[in-house]
Amino acid sequence: MATDLRYPIGPFAYDGMTTAESRRERIEQVARAPAAFRSAISGLSETQLDTPYRPGGWTIRQLIHHIPDSHLNAYTRFKLGLTETNPTIRPYDEARWAELPDARSAPAEMSLRLLDALHERWTLMLRSLDGSELERTIFHPERNATMTLDEVLALYAWHGRHHVAHVTALAEREGWTAGR
Repeated sequence: MATDLRYPIGPFAYDGMTTAESRRERIEQVARAPAAFRSAISGLSETQLDTPYRPGGWTIRQLIHHIPDSHLNAYTRFKLGLTETNPTIRPYDEARWAELPDARSAPAEMSLRLLDALHERWTLMLRSLDGSELERTIFHPERNATMTLDEVLALYAWHGRHHVAHVTALAEREGWTAGR
């Protein structure tokens, strides 16, 4: 059976079931994401960073810049959800953002530093929340759906692991071992 290179850990799925332990684990996954990305790209050359992780996909560099773009939006969505009643969030065109010059050519380290700071602050906030706060909601117009912050947390815990797996799966397919 062929692996779907778009979803190396499988597509996101949320069953609606949340426990205190699953929340803690998802928060820890968010907390570990910056280190996981650093590890995944450790030792990669500039040429390797400019390699698409799958045919027709973004380069690893674009992907590394996408993560803080996406997670900054998620952090903002959390803050909106915590301070407003079921706010409608603003979607953004992530594919077009990935084509902007900063995403195509900036050093990966720049976005890794941003991700470090963002996740430090986001994790601090997440660890301070209780279950009732994570039951608050946002409305996602592209999905035409109301989402709890628990679901948003699950989505972004998955999102980090999903993109780390894009990098590590490519490195494994290509036999890239430097720095690992």
